[in-house]
Amino acid sequence: MSEQTTETQLVIERYARRDVGSRYNMLRPEVYLGIQERQRSMLRLFQKDLCWQTTNDKSLLEIGCGNGNNLLEFLRFGFHPEYLSGSELLEERVIAARHVLPIDVIIYSGDSTLANIPQNSQDIVFQSVVFSSLLDNNFQQILANKMWQWVKPGGGILWYDFIFNNPSNPDVRGVPVRRVHELFPDGKMIVKRITLAPPISRRVCKIHPYLYHLFNIIPWLRTHVLIWIEKPKVNKQ
Repeated sequence: MSEQTTETQLVIERYARRDVGSRYNMLRPEVYLGIQERQRSMLRLFQKDLCWQTTNDKSLLEIGCGNGNNLLEFLRFGFHPEYLSGSELLEERVIAARHVLPIDVIIYSGDSTLANIPQNSQDIVFQSVVFSSLLDNNFQQILANKMWQWVKPGGGILWYDFIFNNPSNPDVRGVPVRRVHELFPDGKMIVKRITLAPPISRRVCKIHPYLYHLFNIIPWLRTHVLIWIEKPKVNKQ
């Protein structure tokens, strides 16, 4: 097998042995508070940093769209379903995503790097905790190159991932900001550090959910970054 195929198969095996139980149940306060924080950060990025007046004319592709939950969020943000698409490696998640998403949302099944996605076709290519599950540097770069090709000039990569290693989970590794620079050397980046460290948020929210916000005031307790990586516009001669 090629190196690329090997890493894809290893990702499938890593996900197969994960047992998260109810850790990401939306009824848990540390879960919904973290999601709400990420949503607010995205909306502020769109409105304040990018000065968008609307989202209903933006095309967005999510890499590793899972069960479709993030794409449902973008629908609530005002994105139109015919401009949304996702790519997902695991077939059972593809089935789940197609069950909950509008029929106009295209879902590509299998290895994202092999998907038939036109170049320069997306205003946004989004990834959420996908690269932290890729342990092969070369495969990371292959996928990053594909994402960069799919983005329109003037559009960007929307990136959400954690930056520190997880000592209790050898199947993932943090992706520091310097690595993101390496993956997208031509991109102009806006970086926001968000999300209270999950081990801390689980503990403090058992006492009271309000403590999530109190502890999250401290920047070095935040473990994830939200990054906008803008693709330069083509200069017309």
